[in-house]
Amino acid sequence: MNTNSNGARGSRQDLVRFGRMLHQKGFVAGTDGNLSVRLSQSRVMITPSGVSKGMMCPSDMAIVNLQGEQLSGKRPPSSEVQMHLTIYKMRPDVNAIVHAHPCAATAFASTGVGLDERLCSEIIVTLGKVPLAPYKTPGTQELSDALSPFIFHHNAILLANHGVVAYAADLRRAYLNMEIVEQFAKTSLIANLIGRFHLLKEDEVRELHEIRSKYNAVSV
Repeated sequence: MNTNSNGARGSRQDLVRFGRMLHQKGFVAGTDGNLSVRLSQSRVMITPSGVSKGMMCPSDMAIVNLQGEQLSGKRPPSSEVQMHLTIYKMRPDVNAIVHAHPCAATAFASTGVGLDERLCSEIIVTLGKVPLAPYKTPGTQELSDALSPFIFHHNAILLANHGVVAYAADLRRAYLNMEIVEQFAKTSLIANLIGRFHLLKEDEVRELHEIRSKYNAVSV
């Protein structure tokens, strides 16, 4: 966590950098999406409301406490700040969150299909399953409540008819988790178009989970 002023400056720059990457990848459009980092046990820096993630400046960022009260920043925090705070409260190991609307993954979320098939070894090793949380209005406590059953056991969640939220120990890993979700969604989509599946067997999945345990221990 970044607890000093130099760390906060670095966090501002990181949010700008990864916001632009989301925009360049086409994972967000208009003023979609939001990113945040945990600064300390009681403070979170989050991207502002109503600003394109490809056009942000470091000074645009807002800092809030875990109750959602704005502590600093000239712009209001993202309207979905409550979702971020819920994840931070439930997962002390999480220090960064990325929410976006990548097309393929959002298409799955909008058709009520989770990304939980035993289709690719990579997704199992990195994220396990990507469950689908039921639809609730963005920016509401109801959305946070809908996510709560999935937060502890997963590092990425599809939001029905909405998008994806991914999180990790740092912003780089959270962003990469978002990329992994979208790549798996594209692979699943193409497999559906081909019309043939060769799902991994249970014993193969168990082996991959063992690898995932070692992978997570190294990447924390």
